[in-house]
Amino acid sequence: MPNNTFKSPVYNVIAVPFEKIVPNTYNPNNVAPPEMKLLYDSIKEDGYTMPIVCYYSESQDIYAIVDGFHRWRVMKEYPDIYEREHGMLPVTVIDKPLANRMASTVRHNRARGSHDVDLMSNIVKELHELGRSDAWISKHLGMDKDEILRLKQISGLAALFRDINFGQAWRPVEDSEDGEA
Repeated sequence: MPNNTFKSPVYNVIAVPFEKIVPNTYNPNNVAPPEMKLLYDSIKEDGYTMPIVCYYSESQDIYAIVDGFHRWRVMKEYPDIYEREHGMLPVTVIDKPLANRMASTVRHNRARGSHDVDLMSNIVKELHELGRSDAWISKHLGMDKDEILRLKQISGLAALFRDINFGQAWRPVEDSEDGEA
């Protein structure tokens, strides 16, 4: 039976002053300069056609970006866009705990393109430190167990492997004097 009380955030777009919107600290997405210029050209020609997705922190009265960092950057770096938009950005708000916001960021980004491997490994590390299991990470970030393992290896933290059972894949055999084992 469908949940008739759910309403997608896009139906509640609000205009938020640029100064109240802050980047998150975990976004693994990078956009090369030619694509940033293309994004600027797109926003200059078409305006903002997609809102920035944010989490609102009532205690700090700020909007932390979950998705849309590069659209935010266009306003930051191009005064003509800031002036045309009167310093306001279209925002939709999602109310989720940090781990779920991180997962949302990754899902949004992965649906569009590529990620910086070091930053992705840091997200896996942070989610692990927040108590999220590999199964949770796999489900919420759309990764298979091998990808999670590779990202953990990149981060180099032994603590990420504490719940892994390692088997004996091979045992070294001493060489005989004639070079044959």
